Amino acid sequence: MSTPPAGTTEKRIFSRNDYLAPLPIPTGEKPCDVLSIIWRKNEVFLDIGNYSIGSAVMVLWPMMVLFAFMGYLFRNDHDDMHIFAVMTAFIIGVPTFFLIQGLFREVPLPIRFNRQRREVCVPRENGEYWIVPWETVTAAATQQSSVSQAGKATMGLLVIGFENPDPHATEDNKHFSLGFNCGGGTTAMALWECMRSYMEIGPQVLPQTNDFEGGREKLRGRGVFWGICCEYVDGIRHHLVAQEVGKAAWLIIAAVLLGAPLAMMLQEWKLSPPPELSNPDIIEWSKPLLPEQWTKRSPELEEAIVKREAELAGRVEAQS
Repeated sequence: MSTPPAGTTEKRIFSRNDYLAPLPIPTGEKPCDVLSIIWRKNEVFLDIGNYSIGSAVMVLWPMMVLFAFMGYLFRNDHDDMHIFAVMTAFIIGVPTFFLIQGLFREVPLPIRFNRQRREVCVPRENGEYWIVPWETVTAAATQQSSVSQAGKATMGLLVIGFENPDPHATEDNKHFSLGFNCGGGTTAMALWECMRSYMEIGPQVLPQTNDFEGGREKLRGRGVFWGICCEYVDGIRHHLVAQEVGKAAWLIIAAVLLGAPLAMMLQEWKLSPPPELSNPDIIEWSKPLLPEQWTKRSPELEEAIVKREAELAGRVEAQS
């Protein structure tokens, strides 16, 4: 599939598309794992997953709190209460059903970015694996806006695309894309920077992320649900002792209004430890190489990065 060059932006009245790759040039944003998609990272590879149980809980929980409050207000009006109960069952019940269904399915395998080989391993549902050159990966931040009586609403995605390297692949097995519901725009760019910066600079530039591999060890032998409760309460107590009242209050608000402890419990239960790529060929492919064996950037990417960095530096000077 042909896509516009990286750095290109297409604007329409109610939409915006920012093309980020290929070639993977800097976006100007700092890496930020807003959706906890980083499951495993080391000097050789980065595992990226799109199983956001925690995010789903923190979207549903405020709705449940809101509807519970409205139910309390309508408790004495039986006619309105029946209508309200039907609305609640439909608006909350359906996504809750899919959330529960997702909890009992196997966690999808992550996509692995190997910075030493400059390749990406893309596991497919049929047990097949694609090894895709890093510089052929496509990425775009998309935004769509709509206007209603409630005002303007904007939604967006980070969409990452991969091409099957097999020239004889069937038409329905040539392309694969992964979408991250992060709002698009600069947020999507910051999420993409987690992958781009890792591949082009190294793991040291990535932000501190969830430790899914060592998460169970931090619970000190306690079960996931009781262990997370203890950790969460300990965090509040620690901030209070340190007289960090604002941080302690935020943890309390997050627990009441966002269901943060429940989100952390389910995330720990399903992703600690993250699923492994167990194919023997992929295990061998994931082993470290000697520095002289590392794959180098293409001259085209080197030139594109230099040009982009000069462009970003010019923007900073113009703003200052």
